[in-house]
Amino acid sequence: MATSKPRIPRINDEPAWVLHAYDWSESSLILDVFTRHHGRMVMAAKGAKRPHSQFRPVLLPLQPLRVAFSGEAEVRNLKAAEWQGMQVMPAGEGLVAGLYLNELLMRLLPREDPHEALFDGYAQTIQALSQPAGLATAVVLRGFELKMLQALGHLPELDRITLTQQALGASLVCWSAEAGLRTAQNGERGLPAAAWQGLNEAIRDAQSWTRVWAELSTWEPEWRAALQPQLRQVLNYHCGVQQLHTRQLMMDLQQL
Repeated sequence: MATSKPRIPRINDEPAWVLHAYDWSESSLILDVFTRHHGRMVMAAKGAKRPHSQFRPVLLPLQPLRVAFSGEAEVRNLKAAEWQGMQVMPAGEGLVAGLYLNELLMRLLPREDPHEALFDGYAQTIQALSQPAGLATAVVLRGFELKMLQALGHLPELDRITLTQQALGASLVCWSAEAGLRTAQNGERGLPAAAWQGLNEAIRDAQSWTRVWAELSTWEPEWRAALQPQLRQVLNYHCGVQQLHTRQLMMDLQQL
């Protein structure tokens, strides 16, 4: 007697965000999806581009979803998606910043590697970017970048020189992808020990993203200006690129 094939398990009611959508055929999409309990996944949304598809109005970036999917192959089959409702989608600078976060996640998150704290922090970050009178976009982005690097194991201890494990002294300190924190040399634009130590204390609270934003908000403008290119170099190193597409877009818009 022939044996029946094992039933492919179906996951229901999974919190998710669409990071990116690719055309698959005339009527369907391939989605890069960040889920809370299963990590970053690839899903096929069959018929999603048809005029009356239930997927058409909900498969948008920067909007919280609950999805159902099934399958055991590399590309899962999206079965259902429901919009969970939230404040207005980020607009203007906030919209471009949100798409930048999505590009970071697609480049840095391994497939099917759950990061629940990062998922929750991403949701907080999108909410912050949606509030026009809220935190400065640059503060929100730097906080997300730092907490994401921490979640993925790429963040060194920020209260000591990485190679020697000595406490930070009076000299300015730089951060590089290869050496971690090191003493600034030859006129490099470093940060004082107080900046790194304050940031280290804020980041230690693994669940609090708002504490990192609050710390960065108290910084002198020149401190934030010095941190940004160092973070950019570290992120590009781990992403394996010289420039992220959305970062270049943000720079072009600022010039306009």
